[in-house]
Amino acid sequence: MENYGYMSAMRKYATFSGRAPRKEYWMFTLIYLIIAIVAAVIDAFVFGVAEDSIGFIGSIVGLAHLIPSIAVGVRRLHDINRSGWWYLIIFIPLIGILVLIYWFVKSSDEGDNQYGPNPYGLTDTSVFE
Repeated sequence: MENYGYMSAMRKYATFSGRAPRKEYWMFTLIYLIIAIVAAVIDAFVFGVAEDSIGFIGSIVGLAHLIPSIAVGVRRLHDINRSGWWYLIIFIPLIGILVLIYWFVKSSDEGDNQYGPNPYGLTDTSVFE
């Protein structure tokens, strides 16, 4: 089985096709959050950036992760058999992000769907619930 995590998502930097299981999405999000916090601390101590602003290193980290975070989100939506265009629901204040979070924590579709085979190679994903 492939190791689904941060590096898997980064290797698929701008790949919007295929499927991303929950583990790949959430591990990418967790590691990105940790990197962003470290970047903010470095910006604060080295460059004296205020808490409520983004410094140079934080900007670089954010830009480096912009496309991969959208790509892994789209692939995650594909994993539950939704079009990647549903990612645009994020622009609806509050409701959009809540709907996306619900979809991102939802279990993968059983078996293959129109976006590809089940990343785990299983036909029954109830073991992950």
